[in-house]
Amino acid sequence: MTQSFKRAWLGLGGNIGDVERAMAQALQSLNAHPAVVVELVSPIYKTPPWGVEDQPWFLNCCAQIKTSLSPEEVLELCQDAERQGKRQRNVRWGPRTIDIDIVAFEDCEQIEQRLTIPHPRATERAFVMVPLAEIAPHLIIAGKSAKQWLSQLDDDGIEMDSSDRSWWS
Repeated sequence: MTQSFKRAWLGLGGNIGDVERAMAQALQSLNAHPAVVVELVSPIYKTPPWGVEDQPWFLNCCAQIKTSLSPEEVLELCQDAERQGKRQRNVRWGPRTIDIDIVAFEDCEQIEQRLTIPHPRATERAFVMVPLAEIAPHLIIAGKSAKQWLSQLDDDGIEMDSSDRSWWS
């Protein structure tokens, strides 16, 4: 039996501690799983806080993976990586060491209590669309490409922190 591989796009970020290291460790952990290959990783972007604005700036990136896992299994792996990164969920949109969201998953649209794909607010967030458009400009989410969504967003204040795409490996 052959395994069916699909692509998924993840958004990673954080603003407490060594965020770059936490994101790199999370990506390495995902890539070490036998059913996951990290194919592309965006540069790191420094972004202003969103939601709760009285907190440190964030570092954000996006990654494209190839996997034979279900979206729910990928969510479990992402949450395991968050726990390894000492993620604590204290305040919604508040400070965190690491956050990993499934932004989109090939051939999958679902609205469930635990997991909605595509991510319900990704297209409203420049801190997601800037790095996503860097690695997958033609990815269609809710009828528009990542590049088209980005063109409708205010990306003021977002700046590339590092252009090195191998920063995580």
